[in-house]
Amino acid sequence: MSTDLAAFSPEDQDWMDQALALAEKSLYLSHPNPRVGCVLVRDGRQLASGYTQQAGGHHAEAAALAQARMRDVSVRGATAYVTLEPCSHFGRTPPCVDALLDAGVARVVVAMRDPNPQVAGTGIARLRAAAVRVDVGLGAEAALALNPGFVSRMTSGRPWLWLKTASSLDGCTALPDGRSQWITGEAARADGHRWRARSALVLTGIGTIDSDDPLLDVRAVHTERQPVRAIVDTDFRINERARVFNGAPVWLFTATQNIEKAHRLADRNVQVIVLPKQAQGRVDLTALLQCLAAKEINEIHVEAGAVLNGALLQAGSVDEWIAYVAPCVLGEGRGLAQWTPPLAELGQAPRFEFMEAVQLGADMRLRMRQATRWQALRRLVQA
Repeated sequence: MSTDLAAFSPEDQDWMDQALALAEKSLYLSHPNPRVGCVLVRDGRQLASGYTQQAGGHHAEAAALAQARMRDVSVRGATAYVTLEPCSHFGRTPPCVDALLDAGVARVVVAMRDPNPQVAGTGIARLRAAAVRVDVGLGAEAALALNPGFVSRMTSGRPWLWLKTASSLDGCTALPDGRSQWITGEAARADGHRWRARSALVLTGIGTIDSDDPLLDVRAVHTERQPVRAIVDTDFRINERARVFNGAPVWLFTATQNIEKAHRLADRNVQVIVLPKQAQGRVDLTALLQCLAAKEINEIHVEAGAVLNGALLQAGSVDEWIAYVAPCVLGEGRGLAQWTPPLAELGQAPRFEFMEAVQLGADMRLRMRQATRWQALRRLVQA
């Protein structure tokens, strides 16, 4: 399926880099579809380009072909550089393979194959069967980095979950009385909103609702869509006057039935979802992730307190960790994660690999991910 990377030219790399840059424009836009970019090129000249629009709108290839038609430019004999295998099935839109074949492209360079079982190589196979040259694998890592949740949901039935924390150097997220505004500075907080914006869902726990009464929406950056806000509240004790209930969609996950309360909240655009309990008496997090995958959630952004953070870490549910660290020491305060029960051995501690360290104002953003899970996704898209 893949092509030897040595077979690609520097020009191929340049055009694929442009396609990847276009795919980034879909970050806050295309959910639940993957973020994809496409550039159409002939004789070293760009003819048209596009990226995936909102669900039901053009995929990247269709957007590029539409731009070519608008410019009255023929793409016959052109090369299409696309960051994901063209789809070959009817979904919300017609197959992109058909559009490329009808347009008469001669070559398609694909960054990574589509893990969707409805595609999974059939798009590439159909192009090749029609005598279109297809080369696969250029830019696969970068294309995956834009779409880990889509790949994870399609292959393992669970979204990609990152945990966002903001803490002091000594790992405190708030003072002992819960005050946390503001440990990190404005630049770090704005960056956190970018991660909220690219997610499909922002998840928190009832403890954070009780202590901070947050809105959990995206305010610091422009976005075409707001992620769904979701709350884990095992005992369904949430205050019905919480600010998060502002009319935008909220999903509340609980293990406690209260039909009257659920009906009242439904009038405020809140969907109450009852899940089973784990042995520790909390909402079953595995069932929660499966439920979110069924709802086409690709990426989950967690902003929670020590209890939910610890539960997710102990359950092995955290794929990536985005840690904002301020250069201050609180001495006494609330911690990042609470273990129930405490770890008995150091070998039981979840391990992550460092990906990135970026200074934002006076603070640092550290990005870490679960190495084994990431490598599994890489193998799937490069197979």
